[in-house]
Amino acid sequence: MAFAQQLARSSLPLTTTSPSVFSSPIRFRASSLPISANNKTTKFRNWVTNFNSKSLSFFLSGALSLGISLTGVGCSEAKVGVNKPELLPREFTSVIDVAGLLSDGQERRLAQEIADLEKDTGFKLRVLAQNYPETPGLAIKDFWQVDDRTIVFVADPTFGNILNFNVGASVDLDIPRSFWSRLAGKYGNIFYWKEKGEDASIEAAVVAISNCLREPVGPNNCSEVK
Repeated sequence: MAFAQQLARSSLPLTTTSPSVFSSPIRFRASSLPISANNKTTKFRNWVTNFNSKSLSFFLSGALSLGISLTGVGCSEAKVGVNKPELLPREFTSVIDVAGLLSDGQERRLAQEIADLEKDTGFKLRVLAQNYPETPGLAIKDFWQVDDRTIVFVADPTFGNILNFNVGASVDLDIPRSFWSRLAGKYGNIFYWKEKGEDASIEAAVVAISNCLREPVGPNNCSEVK
């Protein structure tokens, strides 16, 4: 996978996850439809699938500036890659807020939670709050030394759902991919962050990720977003 496949085509083995455009597939009962309707239904289902895949790719390319979609479907509408190292802080921090979504106190609390998580599990959670195109973009790759044990969490309200994740290969082995979609669906949807605030969405997501990564790996780990 490429760290910036959608925007700049630089490489790093990551898996990108994001909520689907549709919460569930559209189904029809073929037996209740005439043949002509069946043909139209098939074409409509194919259109929905293609639209879902392209929308997801576009969503990721614009909001994240970091990865590619799980579908692997390219999107011709992908935005231009961003690389603005001047937006990076002078000193290392696991939380970068170039959008002003978090207070100083919230940033400190999140950074402490992330430090404790890394110490306990070895996984590296990194948080970037941005409003595309005002983002350091590709520059965070080297700044954070992103590797296969890194989760890059990008909070960006530009495309509706504020929660977006790029997940390293080692994380992907332990955490079911459905967890990230469920997490984004619960705390990232526009209704949630419009009512609670972008900061509340970010904090809730970090806590949920921390809880998930601390669970023993098994068939039911991370089955709940909490």
